[in-house]
Amino acid sequence: MTPKSFYRRIEGELAELKKCSMLREIPDLDNGAAKELVLSGRKLLNLASNDYLGLAMDESLAHASAEAVVNYGCGSAASRLVTGNFQIYDELERELAAFKEQEDCMLFTSGYTANLAIMDSFAGRRTVVFSDKLNHASILDGIRISGARQVRYRHNDLAHLTKRMEAFKDAQERILITDTIFSMDGDLAYLEEIADLCDFYDTMLVVDEAHAEGVFGLGKGIAFERGIADRVDLHMGAFSKGFGSLGGAVSGRKELISYLRNKGRSFVFTTALPPAVIGANLAALRLIVADPSRGQRLLAMSADLKKDLESAGFDCGNSQSQIIPVILGDNEAALAARDRLIGEGIYAAAIRPPTVPEGTARLRLSLRADLTESDLQKIKCAFAGLKADL
Repeated sequence: MTPKSFYRRIEGELAELKKCSMLREIPDLDNGAAKELVLSGRKLLNLASNDYLGLAMDESLAHASAEAVVNYGCGSAASRLVTGNFQIYDELERELAAFKEQEDCMLFTSGYTANLAIMDSFAGRRTVVFSDKLNHASILDGIRISGARQVRYRHNDLAHLTKRMEAFKDAQERILITDTIFSMDGDLAYLEEIADLCDFYDTMLVVDEAHAEGVFGLGKGIAFERGIADRVDLHMGAFSKGFGSLGGAVSGRKELISYLRNKGRSFVFTTALPPAVIGANLAALRLIVADPSRGQRLLAMSADLKKDLESAGFDCGNSQSQIIPVILGDNEAALAARDRLIGEGIYAAAIRPPTVPEGTARLRLSLRADLTESDLQKIKCAFAGLKADL
């Protein structure tokens, strides 16, 4: 059978991706959330997952997940607005809202779908949405779906943002949405200044705390650490990072959450998360509430490693978090560095365009609170060897 014509275009694009060292394939990994993952049968220290607090393999989460399966079964079987709701779902929302010091909270199947719902609900064709150039793809996709006018500003450039907001001060509706930790650079948004601008220009403020919750602000996020949580209209977070599980959540004032519950298509038309996930989420939340020290230790460890890497001559950008980029520039160099570290027993993700801008290919180190002093020394020695090779 002769292939249809569109196959030729696809084959050509795949060949071009391979030529530019940008062709992606799923690695032969097992136990990818554990501190030691398995790659092609070999154990490697895991510096690539987002399990920042090392909770994905925690026994209390596993026990709570299994108990939820026994009590409620394997699937929710419907949207929560139909029959896909259980007592533990309401319990998790109440406890998370209290933790975030917000009036109400609602769950989503992922942080991605939460951002889609926020934009789909609150933005429309008469809305201008201000968005940092390095915001997560889920934010950009949500803006596109909403039909709103996207106004991007240079990354963490407050002067440029001010000009943008001044230029659109007469728009009927305005929203500003930003990551609080930028996932490929590990740097932080200037939230206090952004909140000031949103107050001045009467603009709704939405923050994505996916990579900050569990780590900053006693686990509550950067908005809480900076003392501006009450000036943020909607707080988006994710259970798939520091909480070691799955799902997204949005918290805020009751009327905003009620509106989102009614308008968010990725909530209304999606089967709810399975009970096992909700059980694990509850257990993770309670662990962090009881002991937020994991995040504090993680940040101290990250600052120490960044200082060591920079002393060795590596470019780690403006990272101020548990995410440390080692910027190498060239795609092939990033892939070669990844393979060199694998030889030293360490797995770090090689990140290339279009995930990051052209010419900024890098290793993305994602540290975790369960790393030991011995693990850190192993990492430092491996990078010293890598620098010598480079």
